Amino acid sequence: MISSKVLDVTNHPSFDNHEQIVHFEDPATGLQSIIAVHNTNLGASLGGCRIFPYASFEDALTDVLRLSKGMTYKSALASLPLGGGKAVIFGNPRQIKTAELFHAFGEAIESLNGAYITAEDVGSAESDMIEIAKKTSYVAGLPEAIHGQEDGVSGNPSPVTAYGVYCGLKACAKEKYGDPSLAGRKVAIQGMGAVGYALARYLVEDGAALVVADLHKEALEKAQAEFADKVSIGDPITIHAEDVDIFAPCAMGAILNDRTIPDIKAAIVGGAANNQLAEPRHDLMLKDRGILYAPDYAINSGGITSVGYEYFARTGRNPYTHPLTSGTMMAHVARIEETLGQVFTLADNKGLSTGEAADQLAREKFMETPLPRVSTQTSVA
Repeated sequence: MISSKVLDVTNHPSFDNHEQIVHFEDPATGLQSIIAVHNTNLGASLGGCRIFPYASFEDALTDVLRLSKGMTYKSALASLPLGGGKAVIFGNPRQIKTAELFHAFGEAIESLNGAYITAEDVGSAESDMIEIAKKTSYVAGLPEAIHGQEDGVSGNPSPVTAYGVYCGLKACAKEKYGDPSLAGRKVAIQGMGAVGYALARYLVEDGAALVVADLHKEALEKAQAEFADKVSIGDPITIHAEDVDIFAPCAMGAILNDRTIPDIKAAIVGGAANNQLAEPRHDLMLKDRGILYAPDYAINSGGITSVGYEYFARTGRNPYTHPLTSGTMMAHVARIEETLGQVFTLADNKGLSTGEAADQLAREKFMETPLPRVSTQTSVA
């Protein structure tokens, strides 16, 4: 039987007026999970379910608090009528996955009465979402077969995330070099998972040369086989220090820190990873070094746009005046290039770091209404 406890973490350094943080346990299936709802001013919170072997409960709590806050800013800046939330499940995704565990997690989501909508993230996959959906309707990113619509807005969001990062890097190139073309540019990609690999394809097609790194040898072998002389292999530990034009973090977060930033030779940093800055002050360190940083939640919002469109299409809740099709979705994602242009302009005009500028633009959208008062002392049934 699933047990739940609403956590009072108001004194946690990563707490940011979160509306609700709930810890779920189910001994029968081994489920240990935290769901965090950061802000629902613009709509129900939507964010992926991350499955990861956290070293401690504290590490998991910090991650879910930071990630859920980032989703609020991401959806707001991407002009999505959604709030920010996130879920983490403790454990190695290659070892703990069972249908029963995901059914229990679906029941946990259902108990929140629509405040949180889940989707894919690191460690979770489309097949997992299908199992979760057997116990709750609050799931996004499901394949077309689930709801019988051939609309092109369903399924794995990773390729859409990659396309958004590609569009964002063109905005970075225009800001830094005066030309959005990536032809002839050299890009270091850290992490050749689903998003990193799809990004590599876009970049190679546009004429870029790549240095790639990943902890899994098979991903690198696949890249060498497909991209041939357009790709070389780097070290996962030192990929950030490669002599390239662009560094694209597409693995886990906190890669931009006191140790790595002094070693970065790239003029641009922009990639798909969430929470790339170890601390907010590292944004200023990049600015002081003359490195153009594309705030992670601004450049990687293609995925949330994809799963948002799928959810709206499946539930019949279209919030837009345009139809929910693959074409309109990709056009929405392509506006990342325009949005980053606005971020860079604001940063230039006000002397802000790009992270500060992005935060300001996002807050203007989701803080138009006051935060609801939510008690952290009540229990979830």
